[in-house]
Amino acid sequence: MPGSGNDVAVMVRYVIRHAAGSLGSRALFGEVPMRPLNILTITRINAADRAKIEAVDPGIRITDAAGWFDGEYRDTWPAFSSDRYLVPGTVGKGTREERDRLLGDAEIILGSWPFPFDLRARSPKLKWFHQRPAGASNLLKGDLWGSDVIVTTSRGSGNTLAIAEYAVAGILYFAKSLQRAAIERHEGVFNARAYRPLLLEGKTVCVVGAGGIGLEVGRLCGALGFRVLGTRRHKRTDEPLPPGFSEVGGAEDLDRFLPESDVVAICCQWTPETTRLFNKDRFSAMKQGSVLVNVARGEIVDEEALADALERDHLRGVVLDVYVGEFEHPPMARLWSDPRVMITPHISGASDQDRHGGIEIFRDNLRAYIDGGELRNVINWERGY
Repeated sequence: MPGSGNDVAVMVRYVIRHAAGSLGSRALFGEVPMRPLNILTITRINAADRAKIEAVDPGIRITDAAGWFDGEYRDTWPAFSSDRYLVPGTVGKGTREERDRLLGDAEIILGSWPFPFDLRARSPKLKWFHQRPAGASNLLKGDLWGSDVIVTTSRGSGNTLAIAEYAVAGILYFAKSLQRAAIERHEGVFNARAYRPLLLEGKTVCVVGAGGIGLEVGRLCGALGFRVLGTRRHKRTDEPLPPGFSEVGGAEDLDRFLPESDVVAICCQWTPETTRLFNKDRFSAMKQGSVLVNVARGEIVDEEALADALERDHLRGVVLDVYVGEFEHPPMARLWSDPRVMITPHISGASDQDRHGGIEIFRDNLRAYIDGGELRNVINWERGY
């Protein structure tokens, strides 16, 4: 039991707050903090973001451990991942015991990619982990997955517009045969007859996963004159159509949309249901000469089936910002060597403006957490996101 009168008062307020439920701390005690709330950040945040978090409640105590675990990541993650995502030359800070102490004291952790695989085992007080990336599948390899810890993501609030612009750029790249320019520069000979440009107006695009990213892709494609079809996990008949879309169906409508789509843009979450969603049968169902764009996760595509579809000249072009094993090794050689395939290293969300809303979601969820409310974007382990 707490020893001082002040400690007892804090404990009483803490108990009353939980009993009050949705009334929350502010409704009962104004801005009086209920108790110290220890937040550990293991991802880099700037001073402005830190101030936003601290402004939520006076009881917040932030410990900034960004970069402390880089040595562990280099020892436990594939070298390909470390070279891609860590600051060159960083080896971490503190001793293992000091890092364990940081994790052991944290009730809330704000993280990103990569992260300690054994985070749950080393964080006995951990109640909630928020990861700034939008995809839940980033956490599959760690012991947080399926645990008793609340885990939230930034789904729907990433750099969705930048990703959508990338998708449109990829569509234009193959629709206008721009890949020919790189081939001809290498060969030193022009061949104007090899260009087969398409007019986009009136063509059909199917957005697989009409969520945060997919909605932006559909809106931009609609502005270019596309007829836009979309799929979601479940069809919603009680909502108006999103901007740019002509129809939004459920997952069961995908096979109906594919044969009439000139472009297919994969924007959905990677889950057990979507693993190798695009297999031999789906590629066969796609329209001859169509373009595939994947800005979601590589595992949604059966890459051998994709390479086979290209081999029989069924697809006009393929745009991949993701691929199977992208955090561990380079792309499949059959795909990377094909001039009809453009592969980039997961950079579609990058731009000269950071519009990522991960801190805003974390801040809003932090208010809800303190007030006993419902958090947004909580991962459903069975659903997969």
